[in-house]
Amino acid sequence: MADSDIRFYFDPVCPFAWMTSKWVRIVQAQRDYSVDWRFISLRLLNSHIDYGAHFPPEYEAGHTAGLRLLRVAARTRAEHGRGAVGRLYAALGARIFERDPAQDDAAEREHRGTREFVEPVLVSIGLPASLADALDDPSWDAEIQAETDEALGLTGKDVGTPILHFEPPEGVAFFGPVISRLPDDEQAAQLWDHVVALARFPGFSELKRSLRERPQLRAFGVNEDEVGKQEDWHGGSRRQKHG
Repeated sequence: MADSDIRFYFDPVCPFAWMTSKWVRIVQAQRDYSVDWRFISLRLLNSHIDYGAHFPPEYEAGHTAGLRLLRVAARTRAEHGRGAVGRLYAALGARIFERDPAQDDAAEREHRGTREFVEPVLVSIGLPASLADALDDPSWDAEIQAETDEALGLTGKDVGTPILHFEPPEGVAFFGPVISRLPDDEQAAQLWDHVVALARFPGFSELKRSLRERPQLRAFGVNEDEVGKQEDWHGGSRRQKHG
């Protein structure tokens, strides 16, 4: 028997995973779906890549902070149950993305992996601040790596975050969808049905364009009534170098 209707694999520092999660929460409320919030680490996924050669300079610190936050999420799940992970992700995402742009983006990305950042988030949702001890505890990395591998086993390796698995364990799984604008309630349901229908076609594998609008998030300087600047995200990121 399935443990949930949707398994949602996320890295808390990925803005597109956050946008997709906001959409999925709308659909979840409309369809009464249960969601199991699981882990995929961009830092572990890119462990073989030379960050200095391939990514903008702030990416390594940002992805490392994401791994540190996933350690906290893993301990939260172990001590407070799977339901607490969804609340933690919602609080982390709001703190990271639903705010004005940082004056020093690189410093802000690194700050996300600190006790100073995560302790108030934990307390705000009724969890003990001591869970932040996991930030510096690599013993959680094996569990995070296992779920990262689990997610990639559903889709293949040339993907990023999020990965969704609908009606597990036999149901369809896919990367994304990557969205930059949050749909309204009617559009949310329509988009969900279209995505699932496409993914269910046995011969379907990919529909993609690397041009993306900057997401409608305050942290990116884009308000809900604005359209973000279009950028080319090669390989799912604004890489410095192809390959």
